[in-house]
Amino acid sequence: MGKLLYSVKMRSSLGGTHGEGGRHISGAERIVPEDRVEENVLAMLRRARTHERGAADFINVKVEEIPDSSIEYCDLIPLYQMNTSTKEEGRAMAKKELLRIGVSKAAVESAFHELESLSDSMRGAIVMDAVSGERLDDRKERGVRCSNMDCENTKEYEARMGARGLGGDHPREALVLASKVAHAPGTVAELCWSDDPDYVTGYVGSRKYGYGRITVMKDMGDPVGGRVFFVKPGTDVKKYDDYMQNQTVLVRMPHEN
Repeated sequence: MGKLLYSVKMRSSLGGTHGEGGRHISGAERIVPEDRVEENVLAMLRRARTHERGAADFINVKVEEIPDSSIEYCDLIPLYQMNTSTKEEGRAMAKKELLRIGVSKAAVESAFHELESLSDSMRGAIVMDAVSGERLDDRKERGVRCSNMDCENTKEYEARMGARGLGGDHPREALVLASKVAHAPGTVAELCWSDDPDYVTGYVGSRKYGYGRITVMKDMGDPVGGRVFFVKPGTDVKKYDDYMQNQTVLVRMPHEN
């Protein structure tokens, strides 16, 4: 039996009462051994109080032991980059990439219409039929959350990705989440850009091609972001939702050639 692992999660908001209502500020999660729980809790508290979206006045931190038997593993999807200089260029590139993966034109247009109509960021993702473009979840502005995932080996991840100039929380969290999403039963592709005002990078993810990092997908200072999970027709949305929210997944670094 290996070391006991613990899930450490934080969510924070500003305004509202007891965390209900108000504006989502930030969220974070890690899966760590017991001797790293405290440092991760402190780091998350700092993040919530010093975030670009504002200093949270409600912070919820949850620590929970994870049974070995409940963990699944998948490989980190490969990363490739598309350099863009404007929001328009980035979104056009994302549309082209989604079509290349196999998402229909109707679904691509439907996804962009949904995201570009948002007045504030969603907490989770829109789940959309990759052929018809119909929204399948019934969670409105909440969406379906992808949760309970982390790197299997943080040191190996940071060494490899740092060598590529992709250190830091944003790329790590996006890559790990995109890897779980890509390997989820039913996923065709994912589209995302961040709600952090100072982070303009977005991506298109898929198991077919990997994590397509698009350097500019929104205007600097824009606090609205969102994501869409495109799924195969006939996907059981309740099972898909349960997998995304509740299945613990550790992401492994693939062997280098």
